[in-house]
Amino acid sequence: MDFEIPFYLNLFGKSIQVHIIFETAAIFVGYRYYDYLRKKKGDLISESNRIWIFIAAALGALIGSRILGYLEMPLVSSWEDFSLLDVYKSKTIVGGLLFGLFTVEISKLLLGVKTSSGDLMTYPLILAMMIGRVGCFLTGTLEPTYGIETDFIFGMDLGDGIIRHPVALYEFMFLGALWFVLKTMQKHLTLTDGALFKLFLIAYFIFRIVIEFIKPAHFTSVGLSTIQIACVMGLFYYSKTFFQLPRSILQRPSK
Repeated sequence: MDFEIPFYLNLFGKSIQVHIIFETAAIFVGYRYYDYLRKKKGDLISESNRIWIFIAAALGALIGSRILGYLEMPLVSSWEDFSLLDVYKSKTIVGGLLFGLFTVEISKLLLGVKTSSGDLMTYPLILAMMIGRVGCFLTGTLEPTYGIETDFIFGMDLGDGIIRHPVALYEFMFLGALWFVLKTMQKHLTLTDGALFKLFLIAYFIFRIVIEFIKPAHFTSVGLSTIQIACVMGLFYYSKTFFQLPRSILQRPSK
């Protein structure tokens, strides 16, 4: 069987895009890994509160990913073309992370939960995103995660005959490297409550700001795409953590 991008899987005589398969696998595997870590390390948040936080995160991610994904599309400038179907089909992980963060913080405030809920989900999230990006890569230019034309050594034909940056693969490699860095930090430093998740989001937002410049994004009058502006807002939210990194979230273990 020849391997071509976009890659289709033949099941029962039908060709199926693998993106939906990887997207589903990402959710399933990510949750199973989270469940494993929760049983292994324990959870300071009660079962009932954790369920409500999960519901809030899921709703926030679902809504936010679609809204920001739609705003990234040029047709948003013409409200006569507005379509709820287009909103649903549009999605970006940045919107999911930001809106999910917002709804989780609101739910924790209502529930009176002061313990970090993100640390335990950091590695499962990274794993799920890595699986999802494999699906994006195999979908090629049918999914808006490809890069601009390039003669760079890693350039690839993603299905339209043009050698492009395989942005989905770049993100896959970045997430793997970030996993290694965070694990190393945990090994040699004692992180305060919530620090792991904050480090993950800060690093990812910075990465997305940079990587968007080699994607065929639609840049606004300020020279940034909608996704980049959202990432800047995320970094602003964590500005205290970002600018006071050693003092605010890292502590050397006592000897």
